[in-house]
Amino acid sequence: MTPEPSGDDAVILHDLIERLAPVSQESRAHLIRVLATFYKVDTAAVELPKVIDMGGRTDTSRFSDHPDLTPKQFLIEKQPLTDIERVACLAFYLTHYRSMPHFKTLDISKLNTEAAQLKFSNPTVAVDNATKRGFLVPATKGMKQLGVLGERFVNALPDREKARALSEKKRLRRTKRRKRPEEGDAQAVFSTV
Repeated sequence: MTPEPSGDDAVILHDLIERLAPVSQESRAHLIRVLATFYKVDTAAVELPKVIDMGGRTDTSRFSDHPDLTPKQFLIEKQPLTDIERVACLAFYLTHYRSMPHFKTLDISKLNTEAAQLKFSNPTVAVDNATKRGFLVPATKGMKQLGVLGERFVNALPDREKARALSEKKRLRRTKRRKRPEEGDAQAVFSTV
């Protein structure tokens, strides 16, 4: 059980918080690690929740409350059949189990190896195909994130029929095209130019 801070502790804590406020998240983490090392505090024994920046407001809870599963156990449970499905499952795992909502292809590839899966013949192509399918969407700085369709698809697995229905529903929406102007309609032809 953690002792309650005394009045002096509260003042020091308040001062530390104010001094660290203007510093970037990375610098803050570095300074806290340096302090812990200097004061010989075993940070492994202290379980701190990960802070997630949510556009100005912070959330100190885990990104998700999913049970702890290894990536291998998760993929065994979800049973992806194709590289695209496996990428979606790995992205879901990074997002919900590793609190990593934005990731690069290398992160997917490393997690795939950790899950003891066959290597992707070309991870970039697999991630690009998952993006084209709508399972992943672009994020900032060239990163990707799990899309709504990918989230729903992985949640539906291993029920293949339900997952396939979600995927087909998305494809039907994307196939609509604009009407072409009639050949004899000069006004419509000039308005498209």
